[in-house]
Amino acid sequence: MTDKEQIQSLYVAMYKAMMVKDTVALGKLLSDDSILVHMTGHRQPKQEYLSEIASGVLNYYSVETDSLDIMVNGDTARMIGRSRVNAAVYGGGRHTWRLQMDSQLRKIDGKWLITYSKASTY
Repeated sequence: MTDKEQIQSLYVAMYKAMMVKDTVALGKLLSDDSILVHMTGHRQPKQEYLSEIASGVLNYYSVETDSLDIMVNGDTARMIGRSRVNAAVYGGGRHTWRLQMDSQLRKIDGKWLITYSKASTY
């Protein structure tokens, strides 16, 4: 697989793991120092993010991807995914969000990992 194909597979695997609350699989896609910046601006380290998925604070039900742009530059990459995500988060009701994930990735020991993601709407 090309680097772009590997990153595309990572994007699909990420959402699949989020929907089934497979924090072990999701954790393997994120670097240990990865940060997720929520739409609110809250910066969340990897372990806190995984814990909130496992505990039911963050619930993801379905994903419909509208676009996925991947730009590779050596051992780093940028991935911008735009998907309609059906979720219930932080005690709010279930809603479909037009969610853009703008992510930075790094290839470590031959494997692409997400190091930083910023969520916004589109």
